Parts: sequence; structure tokens; C-alpha cells
Amino acid sequence: MQRDEIYLIDMWRILLREWRWFVAVLIVVLAATFVFLRVTKPQWQADAWIQIGQVGAAPAGQDPKAEPLQRVLERMKLIPFQNETLESIGIGPRTPEAGLYRHSLKLEPLPYAGPLIKLSVRAHSPEMARKLAETTVERLKAIHRGAEATELNFAKARLAEVQADLQQVTAERDHLQQVATQNKDDFAGLLLTSKNDEMRSLQLARSDLQARLSSTYTYDTSLMWPVYVPENPVFPNPALTWGMGGVLGLFLGTLTAVRRNALRRRAAVSATMSRLGATELS
Repeated sequence: MQRDEIYLIDMWRILLREWRWFVAVLIVVLAATFVFLRVTKPQWQADAWIQIGQVGAAPAGQDPKAEPLQRVLERMKLIPFQNETLESIGIGPRTPEAGLYRHSLKLEPLPYAGPLIKLSVRAHSPEMARKLAETTVERLKAIHRGAEATELNFAKARLAEVQADLQQVTAERDHLQQVATQNKDDFAGLLLTSKNDEMRSLQLARSDLQARLSSTYTYDTSLMWPVYVPENPVFPNPALTWGMGGVLGLFLGTLTAVRRNALRRRAAVSATMSRLGATELS
């Protein structure tokens, strides 16, 4: 414990002795921090939560999603996909805005929440950050809509077929019911029972298809909630930057003071040795 106290006292004496160097380095670092904050363009971050579209009437055993979660993530990381997104709002692939878009694009899978994908992207204005996030989702939506079209058309055709069969069976059931009532035909009664069962089966199939094609089970890829953009930029953070600059300035100032004190002592020792050597020679 005593050694630590002596070390701190010695350090304080060094700082007092070399205060000019300490203050000079601290001022330089703080000035560099000020220039960094003034020169660096602020960046705003937009966060979006993407819901992957699906067709609820997909055949049994087939994933109803337009595209598996992992494949969506890989698609959105592709440079061609990103370039198409940027070009759709008039941003060239080699511009600084495009570079910031690519480097800041982050995708976080949320497999147990839908699944959902959390998308984060940055730009030099809150409006552009929001627009980039929304455009990315729209581009993905257009791709998925094309993939869903075939399955959706098949499901609608199946629903129309079931509806037509139901109408035909209903007409046959009504005819048999009329025959059985008028003629008291036992065979017609048996056929009527069979038609009733067939009609109930078709009604269940129709209801199931209608439910699966409803917005609850069939929907496009879209934003789960509105895009969120905070009021203040996420980079640079003035409080954090000034704090880091102050800590770095104190560290470098202390290091410079210690170094300067060591050089001064070394020069003093060398001068003393030189005088002693000259005295002995004389």
C-alpha cells in the first residue's frame, strides 16, 4: 500500500513539473476532437421489422413462406440486390451514400417472432435513412410477390373448383330430395344421404381454403411496424466523443509528461557523469 502512495505522489510531482507538456497534449487532443465533430457528417439510423410473406393455402408439408428466413438474409446481403434497391431511388452504386448503405446494413433474424427480420441502415439524414429502409422492404416485397403468384393462383383455382363442385352436388342433392319426398324411394334416400355427406365435405374444404386465403394466413412481405428513426444522429455521439477525447487526452498528456521527465533526468545524469569524468581527468 505504501509503494502505491509513493508512486502516486511521484506521479503528481512529475505532472506538476511537466505541466506545460501535459496541458499542451491535452489541448491538442481536445482540439482534434472538436475538429472531428465539426467535420464528420452525422449519421441517422433507421430500424425496420420485416414480416416475410406467405400463402396459407400451400400444400401440406410445404413451407407457406414465400422464402425461407435464412435465404432471405442471404439474398439481402447480395450486392446486386442492394444495387437494385439503391438504383430504384436514384442512388448510384459507387456513391458515398451507397457505400454507407452497404456498410451499415445489418440484418438480425427473429425466428421465434413470426419469423421477422430486424433491418438497420444508416444515412446522412433521417429522411434518407427512412427511405432506404422502406425501399429495401419494397424491393424484397416485389421479389416475393412474384414467387407467391404461382402458389396463390393455384389456391384460387382450387377454391373455384371446390365451389363449382359444391354447386353441382347441391343441385343433385336438391333433386334427390325432391324425388325421395315425392316417390318415397328408399334408394333415392340412400343417395341423398351420400350427397349430404359429400356436400358437407366440400363445404368444409371451401371454408378451409377461404380461411387460408384470408389476410390472417395469406399476406405479402411487408413492414410489421412503421420504420423508426430517432431524432438525434447515432454517429458521432457528442457526449461519448468528448468523453473519449478527454480520457485519451489525459492518458497521452500523462504519458508525454512522464516521457519528458525521463528524458530530462537522463540528460541531467549524463551531464553529471560528464562533469565527474572531466574532474577525474584533470
